[in-house]
Amino acid sequence: MKAADLRELTVEELQAKMKELSEELFKLNFRHASQQLDNTARLGLARKDLARVKTVLRERTG
Repeated sequence: MKAADLRELTVEELQAKMKELSEELFKLNFRHASQQLDNTARLGLARKDLARVKTVLRERTG
């Protein structure tokens, strides 16, 4: 997910996306801890996507 795509979304959509990504990250961490996660690279991608969403939200709300 690119930051340019995120900047086109509204604040409400960004907040919903942030909630969705944080839930996904929680599930990935849980699966990683129980050694059921095959692709560990998804953890890093999820963290970076969540950080991008938070950054764009921070830009908007100041």
